[in-house]
Amino acid sequence: MSTVAGCGLFDDDSKPAPQPDALQPLLDEALRLAASYDRTIVAEPALRDRLSPLADDHRAHAAELAAVIGVTAPSAAPSAAAGDTPTLASLRKSEQAAQKTAAAACRTAPSDRAALTGSIAAARAAHAEALR
Repeated sequence: MSTVAGCGLFDDDSKPAPQPDALQPLLDEALRLAASYDRTIVAEPALRDRLSPLADDHRAHAAELAAVIGVTAPSAAPSAAAGDTPTLASLRKSEQAAQKTAAAACRTAPSDRAALTGSIAAARAAHAEALR
């Protein structure tokens, strides 16, 4: 009688799936925010000069977060092409919620990530004020 060996099918050495990086939600949120700004700019071209720098900030944050996590940031959020056009008020609410997420991440981040998450939280707070 022979046994099946080497295939791993019956091995009990299963490793749990790796947990997502704690910064992944900030990355996803940055991409969603940039996409929201982009949709608003397309719908309201007169707001381009006001909103483009904010969208660019979110793309820069996404790139930095992706580098820290060790992933490649997508060029746009999956839902970037779809969805309602956000108003300035809804963008502001999104920024306020996102600032809370970033501040919470900063409080729990290891020291090598605290500066990045803190600067993202500060930028999101500034964006909310810029949308008043």
